[in-house]
Amino acid sequence: MAWDDIPNWALDEAKKLLDQVRQVDEHTFKHCCRVGRGSRRLAKAMGLNEFEQAVLEFSGLFHDIGKAKIPVEILTKPARLDRAEIEVMKSHPVLSAEMIAPYEHEAFFRFLLPGIRYHHEKVDGTGYPYGLKGDEIPLFARLVTIVDTFDAMTQQRVYRKALSRDKAISELLDFSGRQFDPQLVRIFVDLLPHWENESKKAEKEELVVATILRAA
Repeated sequence: MAWDDIPNWALDEAKKLLDQVRQVDEHTFKHCCRVGRGSRRLAKAMGLNEFEQAVLEFSGLFHDIGKAKIPVEILTKPARLDRAEIEVMKSHPVLSAEMIAPYEHEAFFRFLLPGIRYHHEKVDGTGYPYGLKGDEIPLFARLVTIVDTFDAMTQQRVYRKALSRDKAISELLDFSGRQFDPQLVRIFVDLLPHWENESKKAEKEELVVATILRAA
């Protein structure tokens, strides 16, 4: 597969899918955009080719779109969820994958599914929805989960304070080998200062996210 195998309508469809999320919850929309951008950066740092970088960016963009199908009173609850609500929320990876299903006739969109469907699996097998462990979890899902978790930890929510950058990094390191792929965590942590110093507007690889944000 190559860059030319990405359908020229993919960006328009990405915006439509993310618009569904934004109509329900602005926080989730912005989170998806940040995870898409961060996933592409991590893919580039790992030496993946441009097509794979695009797959990771779209996987990050779409990883939480299923939350648009979660009852709004659960998704935007200004307090911690109870057990029943948590179980509903845990359905979002499968819901996200289902929202991509209409596009599966295009190979590019089929490549997105692992990073979307399995981004809440943990390397020790205690994740969801399938309890995969280690290398059973596709590489792209192991990558997305690190970017996803770091962004979630460092964002303020009504029911909890944001962690500092250093505390979030410490959490990633502490849970390496249990929740996260240790090698990917090390790459992410080592390169994070460089990413933070980059000019977003000058980054060609951020074109998809930048275009969506400008059109939003």
